[in-house]
Amino acid sequence: MNKMAADNIELGDVVATRHDDAHTAPGHSIARMREEGGSLAPIDCERKRLIHREESVRQQSDAFRGIRTRLLEMAGENNFVTLVVSVSPRSGGSFVARNLATAFAFDESKTSLLVDCNLRYPNQHKAFGVEPRTGGLIDFLEHPSRGIASIMYHTGVPRLRLIPAGKSRENSGEYFSSFRMRAVLDSLRCRYTDRYLFLDGPPVKGSPDARILSDLADFVVLVAGYGRDTPATINQAVANFDPAKLAGVVFNQSP
Repeated sequence: MNKMAADNIELGDVVATRHDDAHTAPGHSIARMREEGGSLAPIDCERKRLIHREESVRQQSDAFRGIRTRLLEMAGENNFVTLVVSVSPRSGGSFVARNLATAFAFDESKTSLLVDCNLRYPNQHKAFGVEPRTGGLIDFLEHPSRGIASIMYHTGVPRLRLIPAGKSRENSGEYFSSFRMRAVLDSLRCRYTDRYLFLDGPPVKGSPDARILSDLADFVVLVAGYGRDTPATINQAVANFDPAKLAGVVFNQSP
């Protein structure tokens, strides 16, 4: 397996190893995007454990940019859907998912959409300080007439939007394996060619949802807790995914 990135960072040590209708011209969606409430200041990003452009987190930002570069090389000229999942709980999958989405949003020619698919323990809206007043993913899947735009929230990071999970659910596989879920993701990706989707999935250990979600993704980024997940556990998790989709294993120190 080829090394993608190796950086010691305080936000979360990352070492990555390879293991809504029609197409719209690139830049069209970006030109129309407005940042309600303004953008997060660097100090606010650090409080939320988000990377930013300033020198104080340069090493951390470069680590996620390295993973971004790897994904773009694998995809060629097409935008894509990336599933980010942990090997086990508290390995830092959600942390990596939102910062990887942020790294893509750094590029002013791209937009990012982060979808919280951890229906048992959703936390992306809390991490960004978003109040999902009009619901989230599950609410839309159950009541599509409300429109997808109603559940896309500003994050304070330019060009990055969030779809929170919505109502907590114990049995989530039925939603992820539904035709409606696949149709939603296809629409979100295909409507704008500059949009990159990131699915924050539940841990591989203890749930089949990560494997189910991988069928909807182009690439899978697996997050292992540094000093938490053993090589045997990581190998077991890797075996759940199509090798052609596995972009890499990220070793992360922060939960």
